[in-house]
Amino acid sequence: MEFKIQKDTFLNALFRIQGIVDKKHTIPILSNVFIEAYDNQIILSATDLEIGLKTCFKCEVKENGKITISAKKLFEIIKELPNDIINIKEKNNYWIEISCGNSLFNLVGLPPDEFPKIPEQSNDLIDFDSNILNKMIYSTVFSVSNDETKFNLTGIFVKFDDNKLNFASTDGHRLSVISKELNFQLSEKFKNGFILPKKGIIELNKIIDTNGKMIKIGVTENLFNYVDENTTFVMRMIDGDFPDYKRVIPEKTDNYSTIEVKKFTDVLKRISVLSNEKTKGVKINIFDNKLVVSSSNPDFGDAKEEMDVVYKGDDITIGFNARYIIDILNIINEEKINFYIKDNISPGMIIPLNNEEYLSVVMPMRF
Repeated sequence: MEFKIQKDTFLNALFRIQGIVDKKHTIPILSNVFIEAYDNQIILSATDLEIGLKTCFKCEVKENGKITISAKKLFEIIKELPNDIINIKEKNNYWIEISCGNSLFNLVGLPPDEFPKIPEQSNDLIDFDSNILNKMIYSTVFSVSNDETKFNLTGIFVKFDDNKLNFASTDGHRLSVISKELNFQLSEKFKNGFILPKKGIIELNKIIDTNGKMIKIGVTENLFNYVDENTTFVMRMIDGDFPDYKRVIPEKTDNYSTIEVKKFTDVLKRISVLSNEKTKGVKINIFDNKLVVSSSNPDFGDAKEEMDVVYKGDDITIGFNARYIIDILNIINEEKINFYIKDNISPGMIIPLNNEEYLSVVMPMRF
């Protein structure tokens, strides 16, 4: 195997697979990238047996072949080379020679036949807007649970229901849901619902083309598939049942305030500086067109700030984790939100003022 490729092209290809390769070295070859060269293109593959990616790029192939090389070391070497043409040549015993300008590296690899086969893509793929997929992931991935003991919460729940594709995630403290109405039907697997793992979702979001191009998505029995112009991505679904998230979404109440997103975010950031370091708890007091955010930390002091809002409901004083609300506000592109709070013990619900496709529920804190 021998090929020549522009540094930026090769570096971009290698960057895509860095988060996928197995860094625990439980199976040594899973920390390698599988490189195939033929027909003036290279195909790079990586897998940790739960998610897998294949991506191809044009280059000048002098001799066909295949090899597996440490993904991390290859990426580190290519990253430091001059911005020029790089020559990769296979040598004996699964070694490769990397040359660029006056630089020369030799890397040892492993037999390509030992690399596990990445599952074939589904035959039942549908066209989908890449921007919509990107937005649905971005709007929900931040509230996925990191608690591995609650494995059914460590991913995004996907379900097609009532002509809407729904993405939902929760860590037990907050819930995020985004729904997009579609003018076409999805398969029975989408209608039954499934959970996609956080790692797979994060890696998928890195490769989604956000230039409004159409991509393809589909599912098999336990795999989710993504296909674009030069990339195939698969991830294994989480085997578990996602809780009925609709049961924790509160009814809209007359006690709601209309708040400017940026001002609210800035106030929460300032006041949470003197909140408890672990819980980030702040107290929110809402009354006649006013919202007051306060915090207290016995080791450092206290803080309070008032802001104007639109509010005509009952006076309410309630506690929240400021970090949770800030996370929600950061992914909302609208200028204002409606913040629904029934009383001082009920969860709060945030909905963008002019876009009800998205909502988030936050559990209150006791003071």
